[in-house]
Amino acid sequence: MTGSQSAQRRSGVIAEKLGMTRVFADDGKHVPVTVLKLESCQVTAQRTAESHGYSAVQLGAGKAKVKNVNAAMRGHFSKAKVEPKRVVAEFRVSEDALIDVGQEIQADHFATGQFVDVVGTSIGKGFAGGMKRHNFSGLRASHGVSISHRSLGSTGQCQDPGKVFKGKKMAGHMGAVRRTAQNLEVVSTDVERGLILIRGGVPGPESGFVFVSDAVKRDFPKDAPFPASLSGGGSEEGDSAEEAPVEAAAPEAEEAPVAQAPAAEDGADESAAPEDKKD
Repeated sequence: MTGSQSAQRRSGVIAEKLGMTRVFADDGKHVPVTVLKLESCQVTAQRTAESHGYSAVQLGAGKAKVKNVNAAMRGHFSKAKVEPKRVVAEFRVSEDALIDVGQEIQADHFATGQFVDVVGTSIGKGFAGGMKRHNFSGLRASHGVSISHRSLGSTGQCQDPGKVFKGKKMAGHMGAVRRTAQNLEVVSTDVERGLILIRGGVPGPESGFVFVSDAVKRDFPKDAPFPASLSGGGSEEGDSAEEAPVEAAAPEAEEAPVAQAPAAEDGADESAAPEDKKD
């Protein structure tokens, strides 16, 4: 991790993997991309150094039915004033990158061209043999080998030590493990539809959730929003901008009668002067 990124550590996002497609560049070349979607990615809690010993934000994403959420999580979401979420995860951040509870992160949280790390659970393959699971070559196809062409071969030693060591690559459950793909490039983002297009493939099946964060082996992107790109930030600024004309209109209404008062007095003096002359 570089020094610039350790000083500024932003929150990641929870996204749903929709699948893969391709986009065409300006020079006509096609780029294979994975489409990720942000669906109501909101902050559900904060972790501060004073209260918990570390700084982090807890995010929730995806809409869950209330009947499928237990009572404890219902109370947790009710306290944060957000709808029940399907997935909840924490992201470590620097102290100046904390986000208020209830804020929603947008897709342009990541800048075009920056590199990210994607964490997901790989697709489960069930029970697999050594050739598929560990890329073994198998035994010979002829010359005395029968029945066991796809077997592992020898797995242990003779009398000394006379056992199979732990961790030996053998047949077993393949996939369904946590995997991290590092230094993937963000091709483009779509804020209106909440889409993030990432070059190449990411771990996990379609409709599965992945965790996307700034790449730890790359410098912090200068054009990325800090601490995050929030949908609620624009509405709050808009409310304050609408109140400004109301305050500016009040002084004008008060000054109008004051400006007209001297004109009325001058007119009264002029009307009184002819009467004095008649007398």
